[in-house]
Amino acid sequence: MFQKRYLVYFGIFLLMAFNYVDRVSLSVAAPSLSKDFGLSSVELGYLFSAFLAPYIVCMIPWGFLMDRYGARRMNAIGVALWSISTVLTGFVWSYATALTMRLLMGAAEASSLSAGTRALREWAPRKEYGLATSMMSTGTYFGPAIGLLLISWVVSMSSWRMGFIVAGLLGFAWLAAQLIWFRNPEQATFLDEEERQFILRERDAERPAQGDAGFGGLLRSRSLWAVAVAHGCAAYTQLLFLTWLPSYLATERHLSIMSTGLFTTLPYVIAAFGTWGLGLLSDRLLRGVDTNAGKRRWMVCVAMLGASVVLLAPLVDSVFMILVLITISLTSMATAMSLNMALSSDLLQSPADAGKTIGFYLTISNVGGLSAPIATGYIIAYTGSYNWAFTAGGILLIIAAIITMTLTYSPIGVLRGARTVLEPSMPSRT
Repeated sequence: MFQKRYLVYFGIFLLMAFNYVDRVSLSVAAPSLSKDFGLSSVELGYLFSAFLAPYIVCMIPWGFLMDRYGARRMNAIGVALWSISTVLTGFVWSYATALTMRLLMGAAEASSLSAGTRALREWAPRKEYGLATSMMSTGTYFGPAIGLLLISWVVSMSSWRMGFIVAGLLGFAWLAAQLIWFRNPEQATFLDEEERQFILRERDAERPAQGDAGFGGLLRSRSLWAVAVAHGCAAYTQLLFLTWLPSYLATERHLSIMSTGLFTTLPYVIAAFGTWGLGLLSDRLLRGVDTNAGKRRWMVCVAMLGASVVLLAPLVDSVFMILVLITISLTSMATAMSLNMALSSDLLQSPADAGKTIGFYLTISNVGGLSAPIATGYIIAYTGSYNWAFTAGGILLIIAAIITMTLTYSPIGVLRGARTVLEPSMPSRT
C-alpha cells in the first residue's frame, strides 16, 4: 500500500530542487552575463558567492522562526521572496544590480533547508529518516540537473535574462502547491486515519523528554560542531561543481552552452537518484542498531572518501572520464551530506531544537560553500588552470571523513530540566 507521507518527502525534494535551479541559473548565464558586463574571473567568483553571505547570516534567524511559527508559514514567505528576487535578476542592468538580487535571493533561500528539516521531524518516522533526508538533500542535485538542462535550453533559445525569469516562476508554482496541500500530520486531509496515527505514534515515541536544550546548550555540543564542519568541507566541493563546472566545460573543454548543459546534467541526475537508494540502504543497515550512538557516521565517512576521487580529475584528459569522476564524486558527496544531516538528527535529543540546530549547522557549514567560488576564481586567475581547484576540494573531503569518524559520538543538546536523559555511556569506537 502506498504511504502518502512519501508525497511530503517528495514535495520537500522538489522544494530543494527548485531552490537550486535558481542558484545554478547564474552558472549557465555566466559566460553571456560576464561578456555583457565585462567581468573578470575574480568578479564572477564574487557574484557566484554573493548569495551565500546573507544565506549564512540569515540561517539561524530562519531556524528560530521555524521553531516559533512553523515550517508552513515561514517557508511560504521564504519561497515567495527568493522567487521574486530570481525573476528580478532577469531585469538587472549592471554588475551592482545583479549582485543586489543575488544577495536578496540568498537571504530568502536560507529558509528552505530549515523548513524541510523541521517538516521531516514532524512527518518522518526514525526508521525512514535516512531515506527522507536523502530525498531532501538530493533535491540539491536534481535541481542543478534539470536547471542546467532547462536554463541552458532557455538561454540558447532566448537570452540569459529569460533563464532567470523561468527559474523564478518554478518557485511560484511550488508555493501554490504548498499553500493548497501542505499541513502538519494532525491537519493533513489527504492522510487516512491509520497512517496519521502511525506517524504521530512513531514521532511521539522519539520524544522521551520534554523541553529543549536552548541555544547555549547546542553550542556546547562537540558533535554538532563536528557535523557542521564536516558538512562545510563537502559544501566547498559541492559549490565548486555547482558554480564553476559549466564554465570549466565551456572554457577549458570548449563545449557550447547547450552541450555544457547536457554534459553536466547526467552526473547530477545519477547523484540525485543514486543517493535515494543509498539513503534507503542506510536505513536498512541501521535497523536494530542504536542510531542515537551515532552509528550512521560510518556511512558518512565512507561516502566522504568516495567523493574525494575528484582528486584524480587533474590526471584525466578526456571529457568522458572527467564526467565519470565527477559523477562518482557527486553521488558520494550527496550521500555523505544527506546522511550527515540524518546523523545530526540521530544525535539531536529534542525536536524542539530542530530549527535552531539546522540553522546553526548550516551557518557554520556554508562558510565552506561561501569560500569555494571565490577561492576558485583566485586559483584560476593565478594558476591559469582548474587543477588545483579540484585538488583542494578532494583534500577537504578527506578531512571531513576524519572529523566525522573521530568527533561524532556524543548527543546533541542536554535538555534543561532533564539531566538524566542525555547521559548514556560513551559507545565503543567500533
